[in-house]
Amino acid sequence: MTAEQSYLVRKTWAVLERHREVTALTFYQRLFTAHPMLRPLFSPDIEEQARKFTLMLGMLISLLERPGEMQGTLLRLGERHAGYGVRDCHYTPVGAVLIETLQEVLGAEFTPDTRAAWTALYAAVAQAMQAGAAQAGEKALK
Repeated sequence: MTAEQSYLVRKTWAVLERHREVTALTFYQRLFTAHPMLRPLFSPDIEEQARKFTLMLGMLISLLERPGEMQGTLLRLGERHAGYGVRDCHYTPVGAVLIETLQEVLGAEFTPDTRAAWTALYAAVAQAMQAGAAQAGEKALK
């Protein structure tokens, strides 16, 4: 991500954070409607899941200036998610729904540059988490 993209993510996160419950619940409603097969991968308590989602997003955004620390966090997160049954093929629909949700919640503030920034962030997150899942698989084979 570029410095400008990091700025746009942080700037729009400040808006999203004020509406974190709506953002997270909208995300999960959209995700489970579009991809009901993903529902079993998440906690039955959707409000608790939504809380974890916003906490994790906030933590990742706080690590934007510390890419090494972010990478380590995401590797561990990917390893944990692999244990929940998350597979590489799940990342694309989750990312698409995340971007749709951000567009809905942010409205006019979701400019093309903001879309590109969040898309870049999600791509980096997904790549690192998938690498963490792969490492977990390698450890399991040893």
